[in-house]
This record gives sequence, structure tokens and C-alpha cells, in this order.
Amino acid sequence: MPTGSKYMGWWGDMGGPAQKGINQYVVSPFRQQPMRGAFAHWAKAGYRRLAQQAVYFAVPFGLGYAVIQWAIKDNHLRNSKHGQAQGLFP
Repeated sequence: MPTGSKYMGWWGDMGGPAQKGINQYVVSPFRQQPMRGAFAHWAKAGYRRLAQQAVYFAVPFGLGYAVIQWAIKDNHLRNSKHGQAQGLFP
């Protein structure tokens, strides 16, 4: 532990005169409700925002899903006896 004339003290015991008039203030538990009404407010404005943004996530998701489904069907056809019998795939 350091010492000397410049050393003030450890945290919580910094030396100097005792502090007076320091009060503690806390927020009431009734005011500590950060999520109060979050769903109710989202139901009003969030649906509108979600509908406006749907073009930007629903269309790419739908296209991606369609491509994946096509690829799965094509893969099953290429790796089946029926697909090989057609002679479409070298």
C-alpha cells in the first residue's frame, strides 16, 4: 500500500473532513417500469412500421425460400433412379 504526503487514502476512505448533507435519492419502484406499455404502443405504431418494412424482408425471404425449395427438388431428381433414367443429367 503506498504511503507518503501525497497519498490520499484507499477508495471509500480518501481522508479529509467528513462529508455532511449528502443524501441518497432513488427512483420509486413504481417509476421503474421501463417496459410498461411497450406492447400496447407497439400494437398501434409497430404494425404500421412492420407493414412498411415488409417489402424489404418478406420479398427476399420468399425468393430465398423458393430457390431453396427448387434446389432441394432438383437435387432429389438428379440423385434418383427416375432422374437418371430420363437422361437429362450427364
